[in-house]
Amino acid sequence: MPTVDCLRSVPIERTPRVKQLEGLFDVPPAARSERRWRVSLPIEERDWNVGLIVGPSGCGKSTLARACFGERPEPSWPSDRAIVDAFPAALGIKEIVSLLSSVGFSSPPAWLRPYHALSTGEQFRVRMARALAQGGPMTVVDEFTSVVDRTVARIGSAAIARTVRARGTKFVAVTCHYDVTDWLDADWIYDPSADEFTWRCLRRRPPITLEIARVRRSAWRLFKPHHYLSGDLNLSAQCFVAFIEDRPAAFAAVISGPDSHGGHFREHRVVCLPDFQGVGIGNALSEFVASLYASRKRYFSRTSHPGMIRHRMQSPLWTCIARPGFKSRHTRATFARTGSTCRLAASFRFIGPPRPDEARRFGIVRTSKSPRLRVGLVTHRHQPEA
Repeated sequence: MPTVDCLRSVPIERTPRVKQLEGLFDVPPAARSERRWRVSLPIEERDWNVGLIVGPSGCGKSTLARACFGERPEPSWPSDRAIVDAFPAALGIKEIVSLLSSVGFSSPPAWLRPYHALSTGEQFRVRMARALAQGGPMTVVDEFTSVVDRTVARIGSAAIARTVRARGTKFVAVTCHYDVTDWLDADWIYDPSADEFTWRCLRRRPPITLEIARVRRSAWRLFKPHHYLSGDLNLSAQCFVAFIEDRPAAFAAVISGPDSHGGHFREHRVVCLPDFQGVGIGNALSEFVASLYASRKRYFSRTSHPGMIRHRMQSPLWTCIARPGFKSRHTRATFARTGSTCRLAASFRFIGPPRPDEARRFGIVRTSKSPRLRVGLVTHRHQPEA
């Protein structure tokens, strides 16, 4: 696709007002308004996964995208069915869950709602997941991130780019917002307003800074609707919230295990709000909190979230002590009797380095203060900076 001829053409109905405007501004009468231009996009010269067409409104981005990649109609959404039922019939539920989680929408309760009942940010993530599911080897999204909060846009861009590269497909974003450029980290960028094409330069995606605070149990109310478990917090839970630019983003809670054999601590809840999912914030908070309590005793976690299990299986900070499986026979019988779903879960022990100094500052080791501590998160590493 070295050279593309673009044409934007629309009919003009020469109404009385149109004729008056032609006279006022000396505009030649015409039956159509047309603009033609030629663009060179050398995207066949190299292998790539993510492309970005970015420029101000009216510069021809959408016309160029249609000329290069064809028409991409916006799909319809059923008004009375869960969003998981809007995906292609050939996809199994595990594939759908994996796609939703990979683009940063990891809130199972919200997966049961119809599209119109989701927030704007959630709708954006779902559209991206469905576009990837239906787009085949090439997915093109016009008006990318145009209707979402800019924080959501940036974090969502990073999550989507990571997913596309992991799937080995091609994705082209078309947008008027330059603020997603570094976060999408596209392999090539074309700006129609300047007629400028550039291949990707090696660079680090901007870091995310988490400000972590120890909080009261009442903070759980904000996060509870987005967690895959419906139960309330344990009365003994010790709670933490990660903030991004003073906005709450993720929540973690810890409880004590039995005192036999020296006792231990156990992760009780971890959840990230939908606007901030997809770049490892929940895992970063989980691992930071684990490192605090590991300064005192052993630290364990059991989870049934597929994304969290996958991350911990690959992380050097955790060791799996019980591979994904169902709970005891007695527990399965209870599930059968009550009609609940028996969840597949895995157990892990935290083996990363402890943080005794930070643990003292958080009151976990002989101090009563509850400070905030800023923790850097490099998104492509998914680990707090030292």
